Amino acid sequence: MKTTKDSPRVYIPPPFFYVATFLLSLLVGKFVPLSTAFFQKPITQKLAAVFIFIGIMFIFPAVLRFLKSKNTLVTVLPANSLQTTGIYAYTRNPMYLGLLFMYTGIAIMLGNWWTFLFIPIVILVVTYAVIRKEEDYLERAFGQAYVDYRKKVRRWV
Repeated sequence: MKTTKDSPRVYIPPPFFYVATFLLSLLVGKFVPLSTAFFQKPITQKLAAVFIFIGIMFIFPAVLRFLKSKNTLVTVLPANSLQTTGIYAYTRNPMYLGLLFMYTGIAIMLGNWWTFLFIPIVILVVTYAVIRKEEDYLERAFGQAYVDYRKKVRRWV
């Protein structure tokens, strides 16, 4: 019962919010530098790599699922189907969660506390500027099927 003309109306590509927050954190770090001693430890680079790897492990199967179902990744277009299987059985937003893991890994890798401290900001922005709009749209487009899915699977993890 999906509608063909309706869409989430998310006009800014969601990865932009991660990139914009990241760039803002670098700018703040230039003017208000914080100690990078913690990030100089060898274990932190390994930790960064783990976060980036986990991010890829969320994003890759999510994108693959979209491609297999011939669904769109473009947030201004209507969805062809509701994704509820595979990685989507564990999180309703694996791509955004994967981007968050990658963002965190890059924050650790670059040793910028501001990037790390801006994580709550990126979560709030993505939740309110993207996810909530997508959720409203998916409920309009897929009705009870989406409501039931939302009851079973959490937004982030």
